[in-house]
Amino acid sequence: MSTIAVIDYGMGNLHSVAKALELVSNDGTEVILTADPVKVRNADRVLLPGVGAIRDCMAEMRRLGVDKEVHEAIESGKPFLGICVGYQALTNFSEENDGVECLGEFDGRVNFFGKDLKDADGEKLKVPHMGWNQVKQTMDHPLWAGIEDDTRFYFVHSYHVHLADKTLVAGTCEYGVPFDVALAKDNVFATQFHPEKSSKAGLALLKNFVNWNGQP
Repeated sequence: MSTIAVIDYGMGNLHSVAKALELVSNDGTEVILTADPVKVRNADRVLLPGVGAIRDCMAEMRRLGVDKEVHEAIESGKPFLGICVGYQALTNFSEENDGVECLGEFDGRVNFFGKDLKDADGEKLKVPHMGWNQVKQTMDHPLWAGIEDDTRFYFVHSYHVHLADKTLVAGTCEYGVPFDVALAKDNVFATQFHPEKSSKAGLALLKNFVNWNGQP
């Protein structure tokens, strides 16, 4: 029996993520929603979701001890996937809510798109960035297997990540400004887009995660 722990700290579309994982998982794989540190520690794979304001997400993570669970999971070497705010939370700092200290697992910053965001033709862009957009793959990685470069994924966010170490960037996107849409290092992969809402390509990425051994 293989177990995937989706960390439940009350701030994510947990059930849609869990259902998508169940859909692509092999027989014998159990998907559990939990904040129990023992269950997270014993799981074969860990997924950190997140939807909502980063201040509230970080407050709940620290109240429940999820910050320690995330660190332990990353250090353990088991496959780890972060999604949306679960990606942003891995960085040092977010501008949202007048500035919030994040988990600091990776050197990076989360910035606001801005109130006067425009495309290359000078047309005003709406914030949040909501809908489908192309993702440029910047490295070969097992989670990109079978997914063509420039595939469109689904986004919902007003803040975007910039990683200090560009060797960790697994994918980029542009919405008025370029930003780092995916991170990969060792056993960790994280995305700003929502794979569970991204149709066939998103399900392919989740299936790759289910089958991934945590090696680059």
